[in-house]
Amino acid sequence: MHTVFAPRRSLLRNRGQHDSGKVEMVELFFDLVFVFAITQLSHTLLADLGPANALRVGLMLVAVWWVWIFTSWVTNWLDPNRPSVRACLLVLMLAGLVLSASVPQAFGDKGWAFALAYAGMQVGRTLFMLWALRGQPLDSVRNFQRILVWLVSSGALWLIGGGAEGPARLAWWGLALAIELLGPALFFWVPGLGRSRIQDWNVDGNHMAERCALFVIIALGESLLVSGATFAGQPWNSATALPFLVSFVGTVAMWWLYFAVGAEHAHHRIVHAEDPGRQARIAYTYLHVLIVAGVIVCAVADELVLAHPDHADTAGIAAILGGPALYLLGTALFKWVTNTRRLPPLSHLVGLGLLAVLVVPALQHTLSALGLAAGGAAVLWLVAVWESIALKK
Repeated sequence: MHTVFAPRRSLLRNRGQHDSGKVEMVELFFDLVFVFAITQLSHTLLADLGPANALRVGLMLVAVWWVWIFTSWVTNWLDPNRPSVRACLLVLMLAGLVLSASVPQAFGDKGWAFALAYAGMQVGRTLFMLWALRGQPLDSVRNFQRILVWLVSSGALWLIGGGAEGPARLAWWGLALAIELLGPALFFWVPGLGRSRIQDWNVDGNHMAERCALFVIIALGESLLVSGATFAGQPWNSATALPFLVSFVGTVAMWWLYFAVGAEHAHHRIVHAEDPGRQARIAYTYLHVLIVAGVIVCAVADELVLAHPDHADTAGIAAILGGPALYLLGTALFKWVTNTRRLPPLSHLVGLGLLAVLVVPALQHTLSALGLAAGGAAVLWLVAVWESIALKK
């Protein structure tokens, strides 16, 4: 496996030591911006549950995740304790604040701010990485030269979209994001520069697994924050206490499904893999966005149910059942690709089927919003308990 060894004054982490994959405090500080970003995304979705706004929020969610996961790849290689690396993270943090603050009006009069902050973070971080890699093996430098070409190309489209209006902005940004999503799948192939290899993505498995687990915790924290803040502003009685309890129970089930089994097994797999870059690309870079999306939609559903426990319209039903469905789909795929099983976990597939069954009484309005939320939470718990029992055999 290709390995980058850091010379004495290198900005790279010194691999092979017991704490070489440690997540540093400045990385956690950087993550605080994304607590704000997730809050902005969930509130923007809650303000309008229509399909058009859901599509816009979905695009911004993937963009927010993409800029965060790319930064996590870079800090997997760079040593955040070096002053210049720390300064880079703080500059990215400032740009991330602008990005997050512009989310509610990203498709309004703050499109230019969202586009400029996003493209600046993606391109600027890559330029810094190329500067940090001076004197390193050519394969490592070429890898980020290819990445730079892809991100400059998509960045131009982000900026064009920021100056466009209405559906044209969505189209430009959708194309830009599609280019970025294709990049890792195509190994950032560039004419004349070739393509990268999995061996060039020699990540530290401990660091990558812990970083993504921490982001899931951030998203789950948003779910608790939403339900707690909404409950605090309501009269405390049985009519509000029961929806609050259901939201908490559902969040605990999501935590259990990811952290009790999936995260630990995947962590072990990537640490001992001969090609950790492959695991990092598929399981952590691509599939985790489904998990995060599921948590955010569940947070939106929790607030809807707390505010209106008796009734949910079609959009509300989609959020109440769609959140658990996205989460189960994401965790099922994540556990599938990080294990040797031929199919995703049966418990998760059955859970998705049960959620689909709940659609019928939901559309017939024979279940209240609270009843539907309780059904979704019950499905999550069933899957979690089933998986735990099955793995103990």
